[in-house]
Amino acid sequence: MDTSTTGTGTPGASTGADTDTGRAGSLDGRVVAVAGAAGPAGRAALTWLAGAGATVVGADADAERLAEAVDAARDAHPAATVIGDTVDLLDPAATRAWADRTEKEYGRVDGLVHLVGGWRGSATFAETDLADWDLLEKLLIRTVQHTTLAFHDALLRGERGRYVLISAAGASSPTAGNAAYSAAKAAAEAWTLALADAFRKAGGEEGPRAAAAILVIKALVHDALRAERPNAKFAGYTDVTELAEAIAGVWDRPAGEVNGHRLWLTPEP
Repeated sequence: MDTSTTGTGTPGASTGADTDTGRAGSLDGRVVAVAGAAGPAGRAALTWLAGAGATVVGADADAERLAEAVDAARDAHPAATVIGDTVDLLDPAATRAWADRTEKEYGRVDGLVHLVGGWRGSATFAETDLADWDLLEKLLIRTVQHTTLAFHDALLRGERGRYVLISAAGASSPTAGNAAYSAAKAAAEAWTLALADAFRKAGGEEGPRAAAAILVIKALVHDALRAERPNAKFAGYTDVTELAEAIAGVWDRPAGEVNGHRLWLTPEP
């Protein structure tokens, strides 16, 4: 089950929580865009990246929730630059305009974190509703396509360009009731790996300067979800704060070590 933010104006399984700190200075001078920034995972990422020194530009279709996420990050780190930009990531022209606007305003883009998510499933394979696929194809695939195409050139121009996709273990080990979700996640991973190959080829003999990496989780958990389900154990879930820390850590490693790799935050099946 995916519990990340939707970020497109289409109802999904939005979740998340605040984080309290980042590693000061590890992203000083970097400009990082966050797609799907209004949900709990987005809030955690904005706050952690800001605490690590980055200029953070979050995008989401939900203007009110985006403003709340931006305010939370600013409150946690008053000296940081955190901006919210209301964008429909299902609109390729609007997504490209966001990318162009971000690079023009700040002179560079060093990263894009994809946190658009959602989940739909069924009790059995035979009960799969293909309307779920119609939704998940938009949330989990189209937004990946639009953001990667929009930011590709800027990430190559960035000093340490990174594209980070959040995926799920179900993409590699699908279950009967998660056919649509797992297939959509697998498609998003394949698209991201194609981007990684483009970065590899652009780097030539010196190796890639930019990188596309996939962080793999089982599912996400946050404080509000724990409060909602006090008896749940959430075994194997990744807290949104831990996810945010792992996202920031992608910049700590050379491009060649993370480009085209799945980085597992849950046991690999």
